[in-house]
Amino acid sequence: MDETLEFADEIGPAKIVHVYEPSVGLRGTLVVDNVAIGPSIGGLRMAPDVTTAECFRLARAMTLKNAAAGLPHGGGKSVLYGDPKMPAEQKELRIRAMACALRSCDDYIFGPDMGTDERCMAWVRDEIGRAIGLPSAIGGIPLDELGATGFGLGHAAEIGARYCDFEIEGARIVVQGFGSVGQHAARQLVRRGARLVAVSDSRGATQSPGGLDVDALLDLKRAGKSVADHPDGQPLGRDSIVEVDCEIWIPAARPDVIREDNQAKLRAKLVVSGANIALTDAAEEKLHARGVVCVPDFIANAGGVICGALEYAGATESAAFQAIEERIRANTEQVLEESRRRSVAPRRAATDLALRRVKTAMSYRRWSIF
Repeated sequence: MDETLEFADEIGPAKIVHVYEPSVGLRGTLVVDNVAIGPSIGGLRMAPDVTTAECFRLARAMTLKNAAAGLPHGGGKSVLYGDPKMPAEQKELRIRAMACALRSCDDYIFGPDMGTDERCMAWVRDEIGRAIGLPSAIGGIPLDELGATGFGLGHAAEIGARYCDFEIEGARIVVQGFGSVGQHAARQLVRRGARLVAVSDSRGATQSPGGLDVDALLDLKRAGKSVADHPDGQPLGRDSIVEVDCEIWIPAARPDVIREDNQAKLRAKLVVSGANIALTDAAEEKLHARGVVCVPDFIANAGGVICGALEYAGATESAAFQAIEERIRANTEQVLEESRRRSVAPRRAATDLALRRVKTAMSYRRWSIF
């Protein structure tokens, strides 16, 4: 049985497209989940171990994210199998080939994601004309360079802290995954007076109860080193970062980093998801039961797609960032208030909010999904 069938429901997916061209090493998958509200937007993820099932889960997260953010777009996602650190010429060839293979799928708009960036989106735009998160030199609002997702996470954390009875000023934060999203989220919160007490990347982790210097960590990353090389930090097992005492824990890397088997180790009051599907549903339910507030990924990390969608519509950078602040603060407040009122996990409240919007849009269409 196809591995995606267990996830299929009345919402989607609308289509699953597999592409393969061995002459250039191309193997990829597109999932367009639902386009009732409008053409789908979702990132192009590049990694050697992605799967069709993961692509579907990410596409569904985009359906919910775009609907919750009030964007005129449905949800989709594409994955490209391969090492994102391959030689630049090979990477460009594969991404251009992926774009060309999906040229006729005009209900999907590419965006940057893990393993891809603004330059990659410029290649896609050059091939087929459908991409967001473009370099500023060609009229884009570069999401990673400006930190749109991290900017939104800062606002989600500020609202979330109110529901956990602590202030951002002096709060201890842990960032799991110090890529673009994690870096900008750390900057946003440290500017508000928080202390970064632990951080990890793909090669290691470090901690310091007194706080780590974010700029020094950024210098290490720019030099091609790991955060574990920070001279003032204490080395930490990469997987042990879940056990560090803190007020705010930010997952900003791969899916399913918090699961039923390790959620009991988490020692935080608030989780604000920078990565998509970073927590399993079962783990979130258990965390909710023990009083940990989890702001769902598709609410907290919507800054990037809000910025991208407004870029695609021709908006200015200032208008995009104003929209990110307004929508994420309002949605986080609404979801956490509803969670408290109904005594349900925030994800349940957020999913209900997004699905109401999707199903209302579907009711106006001749075909329920397409």
